[in-house]
Amino acid sequence: MSLPLFLAKRIYSDKGDRRKVSRPAIHIATIGVAIGLAVMIVTVAVVLGFKHTIRDKVAGFGSHIQVRSLMAMNTAEDYPICIDDTMMTKLAAIEGVRHVQRYAMAQGILKTDDDFLGVVFKGIGPEYDMTFLKQNMVEGELPLFSDKKSQNRIVVSKAIADKLHLKTGQKVFAYFIDEDGVRPRRFTISGIYQTNLSYFDKSTCLTDLYTAVRLNGFFADQCSGAELLVNDFDRLEETSDNVVQQVNHSLDRYQNSVSSQTILEAYPQIFTWLELLDVNVWIILGLMVCLASITMISGLLIIILERTTMIGVLKALGARNKSIRHTFLWFAAFIISQGLVLGDIVGIGLVLLQQYTGIVTLDPQTYYVSKAPVELNIPIILALNAGTLLISIFVLIAPSHFISHIHPAKSMRYE
Repeated sequence: MSLPLFLAKRIYSDKGDRRKVSRPAIHIATIGVAIGLAVMIVTVAVVLGFKHTIRDKVAGFGSHIQVRSLMAMNTAEDYPICIDDTMMTKLAAIEGVRHVQRYAMAQGILKTDDDFLGVVFKGIGPEYDMTFLKQNMVEGELPLFSDKKSQNRIVVSKAIADKLHLKTGQKVFAYFIDEDGVRPRRFTISGIYQTNLSYFDKSTCLTDLYTAVRLNGFFADQCSGAELLVNDFDRLEETSDNVVQQVNHSLDRYQNSVSSQTILEAYPQIFTWLELLDVNVWIILGLMVCLASITMISGLLIIILERTTMIGVLKALGARNKSIRHTFLWFAAFIISQGLVLGDIVGIGLVLLQQYTGIVTLDPQTYYVSKAPVELNIPIILALNAGTLLISIFVLIAPSHFISHIHPAKSMRYE
C-alpha cells in the first residue's frame, strides 16, 4: 500500500474530536455529492421514461415506418397503393423489420341526436398488432377486425366518447361524403381507448380494414399503406434505408409509385419537442456536478487548513508536496465515494417508488401521460457515478496545490 493511500485511510477513519471544523465540512461535502447524484439519477430516469413512453405511444398508432403512395405523401389526398401478399412478404423480409400490417384511412362524421364530430376512421386488418391498443383500452373490448367483411363495429377514444356522450354497446350513425353524395353507416361502439395523445385521441376511430377500403372506393387489394414495426428503434435509420432500397420509387400493380417515411419524419413536431428535453438534462447535470464540486472544494480546503500542522510535520520528515497532495486527493475520493453510495440509494429509491406507486401525477392534456414515467438504466447510472467521481477529483487538483505554500517551520506553530 502506498504512503498517501495509507495516510488517507487513517485520516478518514479518525473520528477524533467531534468539535473539529472538518467533521461537519466532511458531512456537508458528502451530502452535496449525494444530493447531486440523486437529482441526476432521477432526472435521467424521468426523461428516459418520458421519451420512451411518448415514442411508444406514437409508434402504437403510426408504427415505426410507413409505406404509402408517393402522391399521398406529397398531397393531402389519400391515394391508395396495392399491398397484396407479395408486397407483404417482401416488406416482412427486409432486415430489421419485425412486423408488417395494412391500414386504410377514411374521413367521416359521427353524429348523435345532440352533436356531431368530424373524425378519421382507421381501418385495420386481422394481422394488426393489437398490443398497444389492448394496453390503452379503458372500456369494452377490441373486436376481431376483418379484411373480408364489415362487422359495423368501431372503437372510439375517450375524448370522442366524452364529447358525443357515447358508451360501449351504443349505436351511432356515421356519414361519409364523396362524389356520389352522402353515405350513412350505423356502427356499434365496441370499445373505448385512451392514449392521452390528443393528436390521435381527438379524431381517430378504429374499424375494419374492409369497411375503410369500401368507403374509399379502393380495389380489394388496395389500402392507404402498410405500417412496419422494427426490431430495434435505435437502428431505425438503418432499417429505413433498407426499406428505401427495397420499395421506394417502385411501382405497384396499378402503376402507383411507392415511398416510405419514418415515424420521425411523419410526426416531427412531437420528436423535436422530445429532443429539447435533452438540453434540460444537460443543464441539470451540469448544475449538479457544480454543486458536488463546490462542496468538495470547500471541504478539502477546510481539511487542509485543519491539518496544517500534520502537513508541516510530513514535510519536515521529507515528504514531497506531490505525495501530500495525493494523500488529500485519496481522502477526497473516500468522501466522494460515500456520497455516491448515498446518492445511489436515494436516487434509485425515488425512481423505484415512482415506478411502483405512481405517486407523482401529471396533467395528461399537457404531458400526454397521467403519471410521471421513469426508466432505470444501469449503464447510465454507472456512467453518472464514474463521471461525478472523476470530475470531482479533477476539480480538486488545483485546490490541492495550496499544500505547496505551507512552510514546515511556520505550520508546526500553527494553531
